[in-house]
Amino acid sequence: MQPDASTPHRHTLSVCIITMNESDRLPRCLESVAPIADEIIVIDSGSTDNTVEVAKQYTDKVWVTDWPGFGIQKQRALDKASKDWVLSIDADEALDETAREALTSLLTRPHIEETAFRIKWLVVRHGKGLKYGRSARAPLRLFRREGARFTDAQVHETILPASGRIGRLPGRLLHFTARDYGHALEKNAKYAWLGSQKYFAKGKRNHSLLLVCLRSLWTFFLIYIIRGGFLDGRIGFIVAMNYMQGNFNKHVGLWLLTREERKAKTSHDST
Repeated sequence: MQPDASTPHRHTLSVCIITMNESDRLPRCLESVAPIADEIIVIDSGSTDNTVEVAKQYTDKVWVTDWPGFGIQKQRALDKASKDWVLSIDADEALDETAREALTSLLTRPHIEETAFRIKWLVVRHGKGLKYGRSARAPLRLFRREGARFTDAQVHETILPASGRIGRLPGRLLHFTARDYGHALEKNAKYAWLGSQKYFAKGKRNHSLLLVCLRSLWTFFLIYIIRGGFLDGRIGFIVAMNYMQGNFNKHVGLWLLTREERKAKTSHDST
């Protein structure tokens, strides 16, 4: 029998969330974690809607800051955490009931051998839960606070947990990634350009448009065929195409940045 949320925890839990204009999606996220969290930390980046007011209905640990990028902002939230374990969750995500029960059970163990846990995604797009394709991933979101930190990447940051064994938490992390198709396209463009800049800043260069095309085709093949996106029906096809387009845009951006750098160097050398 799984313990309910009223069972005393042997291990305490901080839930960390960063926000920006998420008043419509934040309640679903907070409702999914409030019963099991010992503290909820929200770092807002200057929302112009009532995100902050919504957050304060669930926690008094709410801060409004500037926007330095995903990695640094999530590290700011982690720095505010004080409990044994941390669940880093986005405002457009929520734990399903199975994951919530599994986490409650985990926190009542006498000893937890693992230092971090992955939780399998379930991307929800246009009203459909996608079990394959891009959902065939399990991001690392639950970890011991001590010894953990985030990378300072502008986008696609990762958590670097303390050394030790990484487990898999049962259940799903529901990811309501886009409000509608227009929002999906907007996010696609934003993340692609941020990805271009991230790669360029890390010293990566791209001199071949053919490679750009091959990378994007591989992305579609990976998500739609290898990861079984075709099993998600027509929405699965649309999502695979979106990711292919995003990958194309990201590497075209890197190609253009590389081209501009080369032209600037040539101009400098000729003077």
